[in-house]
Amino acid sequence: MDDSAMAAGLKQKIEQYHPSAATIELVKNTPILLLVGVSGAGKGSIKSKLLGTDSYHHIVSHTTRKPRENDGVMEQDGREYHFIDLAEAERMLDDGAFVEAKFYSGNVYGTSAVEIKRAHDEEKVAITDIEVQGVAEYETIKPNVKAVFVLPPSYEIWQERLQRRYDGNVNATDLERRMMTAKIELQEALDKNYYRFVINDELGKAAKIVDAIAHGSDPENDEAAKVLAHDILAKL
Repeated sequence: MDDSAMAAGLKQKIEQYHPSAATIELVKNTPILLLVGVSGAGKGSIKSKLLGTDSYHHIVSHTTRKPRENDGVMEQDGREYHFIDLAEAERMLDDGAFVEAKFYSGNVYGTSAVEIKRAHDEEKVAITDIEVQGVAEYETIKPNVKAVFVLPPSYEIWQERLQRRYDGNVNATDLERRMMTAKIELQEALDKNYYRFVINDELGKAAKIVDAIAHGSDPENDEAAKVLAHDILAKL
């Protein structure tokens, strides 16, 4: 079977996927923080800040895509992702070893139960950045999972950040795709009642707020952030 045929089969398996009973139980008994946000909002920076406190375990996702270069640095197996082939992804799906899995741009992406177990055994909060689809899958297993949607300070600052990220040479097609994804994810998050919204206007402050949410506190009302989310959505 060639890769395209195998990928098509995996897509169908993912659409019907359910984690094993052992994986579900593990997720229920492990504190988990899921960071969501539009591209360029700074969720990766917040994650890095929190990981520096030694209270968190980074969930390294699995993917069947090839490693690529980011800002001149090549991705490494076990750091950015666990890079696996299609056959290994199929085995993990068949074994119910993923907490959640999705098929995107011809590749499989998923969170493994092994990563959650490491956080559980280390008595740390499992943390990852993820898409809204993945959050929804976690929510079916662990209601009221800690899900934080990170926002830039404004639509205009967000666009400036994106331009700087790509040195002002943003591919028009890529930018259009990112804007469409942002629109879908913002609408999804606003439609659900399990998201907390945090504005990343100053990294240290934003990280502190997210840390408090992860540990069960409610440090500030997020109504202003929700208003901003609606404002950004209206401009997309």
